[in-house]
Amino acid sequence: MSEAAALRAPSLKTESKLEQLYAQGHFIVTGELGPPQHSDGHDLEHHAHELKDIVDAFNLTDNQTAIVRLSSIAAGVHVLKGGGVPIIQMTCRDRNRIAMQSDLLGAYSLGICDVLCLSGDHQSFGNHPTGKNVYDVDSIQLISMVKKMRDDKQFLSSAPIKAHEPRFFIGAVENPFGDPFEFRVTRLEKKINAGADFIQTQAIFDLEKFARFMEMAVARGLHQRAKITAGILPVRALRALQYMQNDVAGMEIPDSIIQRMKKAVEGKDKAEAKAAGEKEGIQIAIEMCNELKKIPGVAGIHIMPVGWEAALPEIVKGAGFLPRPKA
Repeated sequence: MSEAAALRAPSLKTESKLEQLYAQGHFIVTGELGPPQHSDGHDLEHHAHELKDIVDAFNLTDNQTAIVRLSSIAAGVHVLKGGGVPIIQMTCRDRNRIAMQSDLLGAYSLGICDVLCLSGDHQSFGNHPTGKNVYDVDSIQLISMVKKMRDDKQFLSSAPIKAHEPRFFIGAVENPFGDPFEFRVTRLEKKINAGADFIQTQAIFDLEKFARFMEMAVARGLHQRAKITAGILPVRALRALQYMQNDVAGMEIPDSIIQRMKKAVEGKDKAEAKAAGEKEGIQIAIEMCNELKKIPGVAGIHIMPVGWEAALPEIVKGAGFLPRPKA
């Protein structure tokens, strides 16, 4: 960090490397790792070690799609062991306010400085569909609770945290494409008002609509109050794109992308189609990155490879995001 940049950087709220990089004005690149459905964290540590110079931090999902997995906090420790920076996800679905605050204290005590607050996929999607959801607090209340613990040194009950308050850099998510579209920026503003320091969006395929979303966010000055990171989901199969277009609420896949992938794989045998789909999926992701970084107000890219970690280096390199900065 240059002396001039140091003078420009605002005082930091936390010891988060992610906050430091944002404050220095860098365009951030984060990735995502899905904890396994077993108790071995070796692969997480391995991926973190292999990719720590490719992305600035790693999201660790919290029982993604309501399927039982290694906890995001334990996964975060494995990422730390691999030399990476973990962003733990915490959902409202599985814990009440007592358990959430306890887990936050525990995560911070283990060296985790970044948390992403979200509602969580409904349990009916997962492998325990009859399980009881919790939702003692919603995602906006969760953000506010983490901020209260950090800034006011108080638990949600207003009981004091007498020492060693958890000083998290607080993240939230937003879907720019949900209905009603005009309400999405208002919901984003509510999360920022509650205390979100950075935002990760859901996967973007419709650049035109996302640009309209960002135009509204910038008009309200929200990009100056929180760092907005645009989500990228590399897809390597035509069927996956078609499924998201037809069956996933809040996901908008333009027909042009469907046709592009179809053209890449049609007429090929299974092995050739797989290789062609992966190549085209990476190229689409690279092009999306190049377009997203031009949109005013976008402070970074969040890449969600969903079990395709090998795609991360190719996308990051292809989009010209290497080398990554050092805090």
